[in-house]
Amino acid sequence: METSSRNSEVIHAGLYYGVDTLKTNLCVQGRPMLYDLCAKQSIPCRNTKKWIVAQTEQQWTDCLKLHRHAQHIGVPTRLVGREEGRRREAEVQAKAGIVESESTGIVDGHSLMTFLQGDLEEKGGDCAFRSPVTRVETLDGGRAGYRVYTQDRQTGEETAITAETLVNSAGLAACAINNMVLPTERHRTPYFAKGSYFSYAASHPKPSTLVYPAPEPDQGSLGTHLTLDLAGRVRFGPDLEWVDDATDLSPHLGRLEDAIRAVQTYLPGIDRSAVALDYCGIRPKLAGPGSGFQDFVIQTEQGFEGFVNLLGIESPGLTSSLAIAEMVERLLYR
Repeated sequence: METSSRNSEVIHAGLYYGVDTLKTNLCVQGRPMLYDLCAKQSIPCRNTKKWIVAQTEQQWTDCLKLHRHAQHIGVPTRLVGREEGRRREAEVQAKAGIVESESTGIVDGHSLMTFLQGDLEEKGGDCAFRSPVTRVETLDGGRAGYRVYTQDRQTGEETAITAETLVNSAGLAACAINNMVLPTERHRTPYFAKGSYFSYAASHPKPSTLVYPAPEPDQGSLGTHLTLDLAGRVRFGPDLEWVDDATDLSPHLGRLEDAIRAVQTYLPGIDRSAVALDYCGIRPKLAGPGSGFQDFVIQTEQGFEGFVNLLGIESPGLTSSLAIAEMVERLLYR
């Protein structure tokens, strides 16, 4: 149900965020770390590249700004000419222009999670699945550690463990954990952005690169884009729907028509009858609709020794994950 198992499985370049933001810095740092880990551990991944396509002059102006920003932060992008675009992806429509992100790719997210779990357990760690945290007791301001209470979903039995340090990396439940630890005046309100994904059963058109529409300011997402899995299957999404329940993972048929219209702006030749609802994921947000850019929150908390808070870890969290781990280590031990 969590974000790691319900996402686009895209290895992002780090194009879309401000120069001095955690999302940019950790994505740019984490991307080569992730590619390197995949190569060393035989985790399936592929550098597919990504096209950001513009249909209007305003969108092209925005894409050129994105291209200049990418050059500034050291992310490789290039402009794709009309002739090259037709030769490589004849079915993709880009009336005003194409920016190509050269380092974007895809990864088998489930294989990655399986490796990370196994690596943790080989080093002596334990994973307690299906054991939701019910409360957290701070011991002497964290100087004596933290007592974390969990409840077995099958038996209802409550157990507790005491740890010297506590890292709140709970994804969709991170605000809830934050509110168990910190005083009321430092509580956070979670917001949930649901994204539906759509499968494509036809064999044509079938681009070999990822295709994203030009970004729309303050939309809370990157638009309904085209991604691939490692078997070459096409899927579209996610779209954006604000919900109140983090467990609301049921796809709604009413989302399908809007998604098809969005996809047809850059892939007009799709077979509409071959597009179907697939699955949903939910992104943890720290603010609601129209709130603008929200960065990752990764920080220690004053008065709570040995506690590191990770909040709003949405995209590009998967790409950034190894760099986030290094940052947490520095906050705790250096």
